[in-house]
Amino acid sequence: MAEVKAKILIVEDDLDVAEMLNAYFRVQGYEVFTANWGEDGVRAVQTILPNLIILDIRLPDIDGFEVARRVRSDRRTHEIPIIFLTEKRDRVDRLQGFEVGADDYITKPFDVQELRLRVRNALKRVSQTSLTNPVSGLPEGDLVEEKLSDAVHKSGLSLLHISIRNLQAFRDSYGFVASDDVLRAISLMIFNTLKETGAPEDFLGHLTPSDFVVVLSPETLRSFREKIQARLEQSLDYFYPLSDRNHAAQNSNRLSVEVNEIASVYGRYVNAEQLKKDLLARS
Repeated sequence: MAEVKAKILIVEDDLDVAEMLNAYFRVQGYEVFTANWGEDGVRAVQTILPNLIILDIRLPDIDGFEVARRVRSDRRTHEIPIIFLTEKRDRVDRLQGFEVGADDYITKPFDVQELRLRVRNALKRVSQTSLTNPVSGLPEGDLVEEKLSDAVHKSGLSLLHISIRNLQAFRDSYGFVASDDVLRAISLMIFNTLKETGAPEDFLGHLTPSDFVVVLSPETLRSFREKIQARLEQSLDYFYPLSDRNHAAQNSNRLSVEVNEIASVYGRYVNAEQLKKDLLARS
């Protein structure tokens, strides 16, 4: 599996500017999405869950301030960095932008290299401060990196990688509320099973929103794997409405679970980053 790209959403009604930024940031290695209306931008934020939003203030319907207010009022999106991109230079506009939660502000005409650096810095700040997943409440980001580093450099630790497949397809069909319920329920099942079979020092966290990693002792690895795999596989059909369960069972995009283990991590990897890439490549 290729390394996950950061997602940027550009909400800009000037088609030339939007196209230019789309092409530029794709070349920089980002996954880029665009919207030309404010309402479309709000919907795109909810479905795409971008890592960063570049947001024009002047839009044909609702303005960028209203878009930002809605993004900040949703618990799933309230921490996404927002960079306002606008022709307005008045101090009152800057203050209004920061009041609704903008992280940065750049005016037209702008230096695209400066914007690139502002995007990079905003994403870096988020990656350094994000410690728990907003839906499951489980550790992610730096906390997970620390545990993976422990597994690489200390003997006597095993890993279990649990991947929930086709969660995006489920979200597309049933909406983000139902998808969040799935993620929350699965997280709780993994947590409770680990509590039953593991030790207090065992660790559970996110590699990605739909990928979990468990750091535990080799002695409890097999029993934990057997229990959690059975419980998850038995529960997945129940996340679908009753009327859709027969159809979902025949669908290649149905929810499924993949579980991979590394019985002994020590000495097999140079660092936590290499270990993480290997785990994601297995799914």
